[in-house]
Amino acid sequence: MLPMSNLSPSPGTPMAASPLTRACLEIDEYAAGLGWDRPARLFALVDTARLKKQEPRLAGQLGLDQDDAGKSSLTPIEQDEVPKGTPLDKFLGTIAWPDAVVGCALTVERLMLPPSAEASVPEGLNDKQLSKWVAGHPERQEVRLTVAVLRDGSRESAVRLREKDSSTEVLTGAGLVPGLAEALAATFS
Repeated sequence: MLPMSNLSPSPGTPMAASPLTRACLEIDEYAAGLGWDRPARLFALVDTARLKKQEPRLAGQLGLDQDDAGKSSLTPIEQDEVPKGTPLDKFLGTIAWPDAVVGCALTVERLMLPPSAEASVPEGLNDKQLSKWVAGHPERQEVRLTVAVLRDGSRESAVRLREKDSSTEVLTGAGLVPGLAEALAATFS
C-alpha cells in the first residue's frame, strides 16, 4: 500500500457530513490537486482510530498523530496504480481487501452527456463506437467521479465537472454513480 499524503478537510466539507461523505470529498480534493487527465486512482478506507492504534508509524507519516479535530474518522490510503489498458470492471474483479479495510474508493475521469442527449444516442453501437460518439457530442461534459463504499453497504459519490472545477461546485450523493458503486461493493464479496 502507498500512503496518501496527509489530507485536510475540504474547505466546502460540511462538518455534519458522514465520515464516508467527508472521506469521499477529501479524496475528490486530493485528486483535484493533482489536476485533470489523470488515470483512475484506488483507495483503501481504514478506520482512523484503529490505524493509529495498530500502525502508529504509518499514522504518523499521514499526520494522524496531530490534533484530528474536524478530520474524518476514515483514512484514505492510495493503492498502487490501476493498470493501464485493463478495463476497470475487470481490474476491480481482481481486488480482495484485508479485514482492516472497512471500505474503498475510486476516482476516475469520464465523459458524460446530459439526460436530454439520451434520446439521440444511435442504436446498435458497441462500446467503442458509443465512446467515440459521446466524445464528439457537443453537449459532452468532462467529469471526475469519486465513489466510495463501505463493507456495510454505505455509499457516497462526488462528481466534479471540469468546467466548474471548484470544491464548492462538487455534487455529492449516495446514488449518483450506482454502477461504479456496485462494482466497488463487489470487491468485498
